[in-house]
Parts: sequence; structure tokens; C-alpha cells
Amino acid sequence: MRVPAKPPLDRLKRSLDKRRSKKGERLPRDGFIRETFSLPREAARAKAREWLERWPKQAYWTEIESWAERPGDVIEFTMRRLPSAD
Repeated sequence: MRVPAKPPLDRLKRSLDKRRSKKGERLPRDGFIRETFSLPREAARAKAREWLERWPKQAYWTEIESWAERPGDVIEFTMRRLPSAD
């Protein structure tokens, strides 16, 4: 019994390569939009509040994903949210 040959995937490969080459248009695999900030403590609090007011947690799952305190009372943190509130 002969095993059939695999179909050519050249067109699919070209399509995937073309799509992947477009910078800035892809979401991470989990679908969240992330932005990292490095701000003085009070400015960091204000930025986090701004995000939570603009994209409410209940609709966009907005949250501070990670944070760290850096020298000089600077807070580095990453905010994440869904791209839309479906």
C-alpha cells in the first residue's frame, strides 16, 4: 500500500510569511495588549488609574501584570488589557 504524498504548502507558507512580516499588527498569542512603563511612583499610580478608568477591568480585564521598584523611587510596570470589550 502506497502512502499518498503530502500536498504542496508553498502558498500557505508564503501567506504566513507575508502576514508575519507586518510589524506591529500582531497580538500576542493570548490576545492581550501590553504596555510597559517606567515612571516615578506618583506618575506610575496616575498612569495605572488612567488605564483602569479608560479600559475598565470588568470589560477589558485590565490589570497590572507585573511591577518592580527601580532605584530613585521609579516603578517599572506592565499593564495589560483586551483589545475590545466584546
